[in-house]
Amino acid sequence: VGADGLLSALTTTGKSTFGAPIDERYARVGNKVRWKSKADAAEREVSGPAAYVAIENSPEFIAILARAVLKAPRQQLPALPSGQLLIEKLTEAKVVAKASGTPGKGAAKPREGTASLYALRGLGIAPTYVWLWNGAANKQRMLGFVEPAFAFLETGWENNHEALLKVQVAADAKSHKALYDKLALRRDHPIVIRNVKWFDANNATLNGPSDVHINDGRIAAIFPPNAPIEGEATAVDGSGRFLSPGLFDMHVHTGPWDALLHLAGGVTTVRDMGNDNAFLATLKARIDRGDAIGPNIVATGYIEGKSPYSSYGGFVVEDVEGAKKAIDWYAQRGFRQVKLYNSIKPEWVEPVAAHAHARGIRVSGHIPAFMRAEEAVRAGFDEIQHINQLVLNFLTKKDDDTRTLLRFYLVGDNANQIDLEGDKVRDFIKLLVDRKVAVDPTMTTFEAMYNQRQGAPNPSFRMVSPNMPPSISRAWLTNSMDVNDKNAEPFRKSYEKLLGFVKKMYDAGVPVLAGSDDVAGFTMHRELELYVMAGLTPAQALQIATRNGARYSMVESRTGTIEVGKDADLVLMEEDPTKNVGAARKIALTVKRGVAFENAALYEALGVKPFTQKLTISHQPAPTKGEEVKK
Repeated sequence: VGADGLLSALTTTGKSTFGAPIDERYARVGNKVRWKSKADAAEREVSGPAAYVAIENSPEFIAILARAVLKAPRQQLPALPSGQLLIEKLTEAKVVAKASGTPGKGAAKPREGTASLYALRGLGIAPTYVWLWNGAANKQRMLGFVEPAFAFLETGWENNHEALLKVQVAADAKSHKALYDKLALRRDHPIVIRNVKWFDANNATLNGPSDVHINDGRIAAIFPPNAPIEGEATAVDGSGRFLSPGLFDMHVHTGPWDALLHLAGGVTTVRDMGNDNAFLATLKARIDRGDAIGPNIVATGYIEGKSPYSSYGGFVVEDVEGAKKAIDWYAQRGFRQVKLYNSIKPEWVEPVAAHAHARGIRVSGHIPAFMRAEEAVRAGFDEIQHINQLVLNFLTKKDDDTRTLLRFYLVGDNANQIDLEGDKVRDFIKLLVDRKVAVDPTMTTFEAMYNQRQGAPNPSFRMVSPNMPPSISRAWLTNSMDVNDKNAEPFRKSYEKLLGFVKKMYDAGVPVLAGSDDVAGFTMHRELELYVMAGLTPAQALQIATRNGARYSMVESRTGTIEVGKDADLVLMEEDPTKNVGAARKIALTVKRGVAFENAALYEALGVKPFTQKLTISHQPAPTKGEEVKK
């Protein structure tokens, strides 16, 4: 780092989370900069200060960027390869370290200090929050980062996690409330979407054109097109457009900025498959009362077994009794589904599932390590997450530990050998049908994993990459999986088998649910396209993301279809989704429980170039008293 606080050189080597080699280098000499990574390489002249944004970096790298932008004029700095970085101080907080030494024997007094919370913008869709120490002596040294289930804090100050998180969440909430107040369309009188064709999710057909009237958060009426509007209303021109029920993303781990991006993508309901329970409850309450923009949230209870591989969120338990207590906690708060994770012991599944079913709770999840999907279904699973968890049923040996990267590479290397027409596959799918087990395959999660070489466009997001902030588009040129000359072809063929498996399940009557488990909104759009690539029709794929979502979120009585009396959870598309399900990317208007948002404005608020033009929206005023008498 140079005297100006900017990087003069950077070298990063090693391996990614999923095993791909990392080799990224940057250097600046005078006005000449050069860099090389697995995504790209360039050499150019620059004038003035600029901050290189590394694809692979350590937490301290964010603090280096933050300090550099703070020194820049107007606290803005050009980013390399492209873009702009901005920073804003949001608030500050007092922190106290735990006392050291032995109580009563000369124990040191607790240390105290103050730190400031900064929002660094330009690295992604959401701001990056970082805490820096106050005081000249500290030179804005990093205190750390805090998230609901994760903290990275300076040694000795770890106990400030919860206090700092509370301050950070409150500061973040102010931004979201301001966005809601700015972007939510008027909701004190009816909305009418005029002359629009609409998707009947029960029958997977297109109806209309019609006028769809929305009032008091619900679909109030469906009238013939261009019928007279009685009284004051907001009219939206739906001519040449297509109205669908709002999309359901059945596999998310959401946060406030993800929630906004979901709604921008037409996702009006999400099923959260594992989160910090208190954080999720707070976020859901904020969205429900109009303090933040986001979808309806259906929470799933998360239960993990304690082990060196444990994932922390929800409850981490040590035995069957602990799991039963977790289920009771969830049941008493209205949860209707739990997700079991990798370190649940196989012998726990049957008694835990029986207890959940006795409480009226469905059981879903990953297949626990040292267990196969068939065994989990027979032990009581009602739903399975991820296509790899299914096909491992045909690939694992007794001692294979699927808590490791084996659960990805074993599939990539060997799924191409599975005989989709064979007895083993047929019998397994029949078991799923007989037991009424649903499957949330998250196909997009694995598309780039098995098909993308380093430096090539991410196949899942290449259609939207030009609209994204530069740092995201560039990061999408890398793959955390090690796809190389040796395994590229087996991986590609294995992914084709995964698509074929989805089609076999759908044709047999296995309920397929559309979940993403990746970038909000955009992953759902691609998920539907992949179902079509697997052999479903666009209308069938859209039905999965609407009616099926409502059914297996257990909210079918109030949403998921366009019917009078149901919640007005709706999306207005520019193109016919029954011909091209990719039309889900081109949404002009999203309505959630009667509150409407223009999608172009939502995307602009996130730094994403909109995919549609602004709508023609008109206000029909209420008639005057004299006009009412005359009428």
